[in-house]
Amino acid sequence: MRVVEVTEATGPDGVHLGERPEPDGDGILVAVRAAGLSFPDLLRSRGEYQDKVKPPYVIGQEFAGEVIRAPAGSDFKAGDRVAGMTGGTGSAAERLIADPGHLVKLPGRLSFEQGAGALFNYETAIVALEVRGRLKAGEVVLAHGAAGGTGTAVIQVAKAVGARVIAVVSSDEKAETARQAGADDVVRSDGAWKDEALALTDGRGVDLVFDPVGGDRMLDTIRALAYGGRWVIIGFTGGSIPQVPTNRLLLKNVEVAGSYLGGYVKQVPDGRARLIARVDELLRAGAIAPVIGATFSMDQGAEALREMSERRARGKVVVRIP
Repeated sequence: MRVVEVTEATGPDGVHLGERPEPDGDGILVAVRAAGLSFPDLLRSRGEYQDKVKPPYVIGQEFAGEVIRAPAGSDFKAGDRVAGMTGGTGSAAERLIADPGHLVKLPGRLSFEQGAGALFNYETAIVALEVRGRLKAGEVVLAHGAAGGTGTAVIQVAKAVGARVIAVVSSDEKAETARQAGADDVVRSDGAWKDEALALTDGRGVDLVFDPVGGDRMLDTIRALAYGGRWVIIGFTGGSIPQVPTNRLLLKNVEVAGSYLGGYVKQVPDGRARLIARVDELLRAGAIAPVIGATFSMDQGAEALREMSERRARGKVVVRIP
């Protein structure tokens, strides 16, 4: 069967179309129709992610497709449309063996491409907002990087909780994507976004900042927070890791929380089950619908990662699997 694989840890240039044997083993056999890519896939292809994988390996950790066979007693059967996650890699393949504990049934209203973005980004958003950020209805969230796959998921999860969302984006096209995802207000990262966020909250500031960017936005992020606000950090796509002036945290009683999905599911015994159940609840309620940006064929795997590397990605980046 065909796969999209990393043959050397050189980023997108090391990604190629390859061949692997058909999967054989216990679990649920799925015919993959789409594989979702996220920023960790790009970092992993460079050998820069926390959980390193030695090449060669198949890219992707999200997928959607149809069940070919399922063991007796499972909640799935042949023909079911499903969305799922792998253990970190291996989703960009024509077939795979899925863990039933990492699967949800895909509602008919969503395409396979949307299904390929239904888990990782939303689980990331749930841990950041609901677990680490303790978000409540009526609060205001400022979301950096709001037009990407994770950012659009954050917007929808925050709205499902009952929060107001101010999205921070870098272009008019990304502003349109954030609004499509459900953002209440949109501000530009190349403008006076901190002042605009304060104005939108009548000078009070926001209750929670979702920050996958880091870099030189750090001081204005703290300034944009309300007294007692929470700054939830999930990564550093801006490149540099800021050194936090703790006196500024002290003055406003600001909390800083790290949020790492991989660490959560490793350290919390039933963490994955909780997240799968929450995503399934949101899917059934119609509260989430992944925003799909660029789609690529299997022989364009390198281009799919470049979409993220060159900061062009809006919504979820997906590889279609015939």
